[in-house]
Amino acid sequence: MSKIRLAEPDDSKAVAALVDAAYQVYLPRLGRKPLPMLDDYAARIAAGEVHVLTEGTEILGLVVLVPEADELLLDNIAVAPSAQGFGHGRRLLAFVEQHARDLGFRSIRLFTNVLMTENQAIYARYGFVETDRSSEGNIHRVNMRKRLD
Repeated sequence: MSKIRLAEPDDSKAVAALVDAAYQVYLPRLGRKPLPMLDDYAARIAAGEVHVLTEGTEILGLVVLVPEADELLLDNIAVAPSAQGFGHGRRLLAFVEQHARDLGFRSIRLFTNVLMTENQAIYARYGFVETDRSSEGNIHRVNMRKRLD
């Protein structure tokens, strides 16, 4: 039986490995590592920002959630390539929505690389709407938000 729990310090290497595996597909398209592959997951876990979807001792997916002043930032969502296609991403997104509600937020925001078009389509299917686009150097983002009822 799978469950979602707050990541623990001992999970940091497995979390980083899962993110690397999940984002490998984007290396040729972007010509560089996507930002989630460069993140410090030990620090994120210490800050209480990482939740993992586990089955037994295996981590199948994760979300990085950052509470902001007015909304919850979904900073990263990733599912292990071997676990994709089984609804784990959908379950993680449902968890994010419930977590945002539990914290009293009325919206969730996220951003994705402009070249990750399949992610934009997935988020749109789950009610996220593009709000704008932004750039920092060679990083071009699509910013999206979902309002919660």
